[in-house]
Amino acid sequence: MRARSLIAAALILAPVTASAISSSTELGKEEGRCRPGEKGPAFLVTVPALKDHQGRLKLEVYPANATDFLADDDVLVGGGKVFRRVEEAIPATTPVHLCIRVPEGGPYGLVLLHDRNLDHKFNWTIDGIGFSNNPRLGWGKPAAKAVAVRAGPGLTPVTVVLNYRSGFRFAPLKPAR
Repeated sequence: MRARSLIAAALILAPVTASAISSSTELGKEEGRCRPGEKGPAFLVTVPALKDHQGRLKLEVYPANATDFLADDDVLVGGGKVFRRVEEAIPATTPVHLCIRVPEGGPYGLVLLHDRNLDHKFNWTIDGIGFSNNPRLGWGKPAAKAVAVRAGPGLTPVTVVLNYRSGFRFAPLKPAR
């Protein structure tokens, strides 16, 4: 029964692994990078805790609608839709702060990957994943409306709690006390 549950979980998460978290590694980086003194809308994402300090963090911005949230980045960019990405080395201490620019104020969906094995895609057995608004994760991707956050005209603060596999489910990682 447990093996069947793991197989079912892998099949349900396949749309997330196949689309959002594994595409071209350079797409959206130039547009997403925050630069000192630059004005305009951006998210300042705080990550309160990490399972460990190996790998990299990858933060991505998507349109906050059911059709485009977690869609393939090549398709989004080719269709003139919003897609932004920032990848950072993991610092020695937490909390971690990441900045990512958006083209204008409005609703967006954010996804954060703790790519522990540096393979540029989500591996549900070892990597951590989190979304804006920190929805409770099951074995499928959250709805776009559950993760939608509105960017203001300047820096908009957002906290993203990473979830890691814990037995047969994903659970948010609690900061160390």
